[in-house]
Amino acid sequence: MINVGVIGYGTIGEDVAEALRGGQAGDAVLSAVLVRDISKYRDRDDLRSVMTEDADDFLSRGLDIVVECAGHHAVSAWGERVLQSGADLIIVSVGAFADDALLARILEAAKASGRKVIVPSAAIGGLDRIAAGSIGPIDEVTLVTRKPPKAWYGTLVEQQVDLAALTEPYLAFEGVARDAAKLFPESVNVSAALSLAGVGLDATKVKVYADPTVTRNTHEIEAKGHFGQIKLQIQNTPSARNPKTGYIVAMSVVKTIRDLTSPFVIGV
Repeated sequence: MINVGVIGYGTIGEDVAEALRGGQAGDAVLSAVLVRDISKYRDRDDLRSVMTEDADDFLSRGLDIVVECAGHHAVSAWGERVLQSGADLIIVSVGAFADDALLARILEAAKASGRKVIVPSAAIGGLDRIAAGSIGPIDEVTLVTRKPPKAWYGTLVEQQVDLAALTEPYLAFEGVARDAAKLFPESVNVSAALSLAGVGLDATKVKVYADPTVTRNTHEIEAKGHFGQIKLQIQNTPSARNPKTGYIVAMSVVKTIRDLTSPFVIGV
């Protein structure tokens, strides 16, 4: 049985925690949840034994693996400490690695402590093929992301256009993945994951749309290289609690945890 800690208890963190408590993650148990303000959860008596706002307490609980579900700042604040404590680290907010210096520090901490940094597929598919194809080499990788207008409230896109008045797709961004990950930290982590699997953050081409014609968070991937070609469209059901993300993100994390103790692993 492995002990799992979760950083953050927003939409993704809660779904991962509940899956662990429900036995959906294999031979793994929820041992700790780190939050910024524990007073928000005073009514959650069922989580009292695992929830803490004290990072030292969190890291003292003998964790084998920690899941980051709290945004780019959490990767910077806690990533190295998690690895130095002896736990592997699953990163959800992979867009944080648009910061080369942060990525270098995290990887150095992992190497020094003999631990692993794991990036699950989360909201995107095809990472296994892209990563394998990168041995090839790969000639080009493109990503087109389309999300309904409600997914863009509270983001830079809301400042660019009247989301409520949109009647046709609005191109909010066109450029490379590094810039997309920095501009849309809660919405385009997929661009960073795709880039790190393939041709890098400065060579992966990205377009981002606020699109009233779609009801799901949609990602279209195309890659060409020595391996051949891949064209893939993914349509994720947005979370009812946070339309910026989809249910599949937590599911992917849970599958990753389950694989750690399973005698049979598929889809890597």
